[in-house]
Amino acid sequence: MNQTLDGIKVVELTQYISGPYCGMLLAGLGAQLTKIEEPAAGDISRRCGPFPKDNPHTDKSGLFHYLNRNKHGITLDIRNSTGREILLELIKDADVLVEDMLPRVAENLQLDYRHLQEVNPGLIVVSITPFGQTGPYKDYKAYAINASALGGMSTIVGMPQREPLTPPFALGHFQTGIIAANAIMFALMARRKDDKGQHVDISEAESWAIFHTGNVVSAFIYSGRKRTRTGHRTYAPYPYTLLPCKDGYISMIALRGSEWKRFLEIVGDGKVPEWYASDERFKDRSKAGMEYADVLDSLLSPWLMSHTRQEIFSHCREKHVPFTPVRNMDEVVNCEHLNNRRYFETIHYSEADPFKCPGPPVRFSESAWDLNQTAPSLSEHNNQVYRVHLGYSKDHVEQLEKMGVI
Repeated sequence: MNQTLDGIKVVELTQYISGPYCGMLLAGLGAQLTKIEEPAAGDISRRCGPFPKDNPHTDKSGLFHYLNRNKHGITLDIRNSTGREILLELIKDADVLVEDMLPRVAENLQLDYRHLQEVNPGLIVVSITPFGQTGPYKDYKAYAINASALGGMSTIVGMPQREPLTPPFALGHFQTGIIAANAIMFALMARRKDDKGQHVDISEAESWAIFHTGNVVSAFIYSGRKRTRTGHRTYAPYPYTLLPCKDGYISMIALRGSEWKRFLEIVGDGKVPEWYASDERFKDRSKAGMEYADVLDSLLSPWLMSHTRQEIFSHCREKHVPFTPVRNMDEVVNCEHLNNRRYFETIHYSEADPFKCPGPPVRFSESAWDLNQTAPSLSEHNNQVYRVHLGYSKDHVEQLEKMGVI
């Protein structure tokens, strides 16, 4: 099988999640990717873990290994004038640079798009920042909690009448990485027409606003309707919710009336329960979902609490009702379906036990996805890149090391 991005050279000057995840997606499709880290310190994700046996080590972070497979790793201090010149050498024959410097930092270092374009007119520069390359917030630093708050996501997460919440587990960082990888593919296609590169400006706050709250923003723009936090449910024709059962929680959605009727017949042993059929409040499912959802929750609770997730799932599969168990991570990792599809792959640390991590997010019939090379140890490929690719002598590389440039 061929690899879609075979021959495409990418330089990655990012850390933590957004940029590295973007790079991992490209590397999986065959891009030749060189990851640049700060000398001594490295990518901050090296210090985030999880670590084998909870023993911190910069080369054994599970997060770093997941995000940086199939990459050549080098160290380089781009704030040093010599380091900057080396970076410019690296991008002379590169197709893509993925970077996450704030605009003022890039401009001060003369590594902004205007200067990079002079070095390589065909270079595609992808800048991933919290708030983008323009606007009054462009030079502000931020974390995921800031971006989700400014992008409007936090206002719709959490329980009604309670404080807003930040979405869990760096969701926005991963979403931004996906957007960046897609943008690179589009920019590469555009370059086929005229061999010109371009600057791709990606804002994490806008990733939240567009991809996670798009319908909420549209509802406000067109009708002035403000969506508030709804906790464990979405206001729609009932049910669109998560409810407890005997051994956990069940995800319940039945947008079609026929699906909801079949589930009621499961609850009522073949017929719709009298408590539902005779109550005028439930005739209009949309109104019931808005005004009487708590009542319906309480009426369903006895049946739900007397059945396990698997029992409910089996009944619903038999009757074609789209309810599913809410699984914990142990159940996800050991899921028969996911493992049958070989979704999880095994990473082998040197001198450590192997562990599972998510594999390819997509499957291609004709294109290969290959992430069999483990993430690099800090500065692992310095000699390969500096001596083989750039042609530096052994003495030159050693001098750069002594100077702290690499």
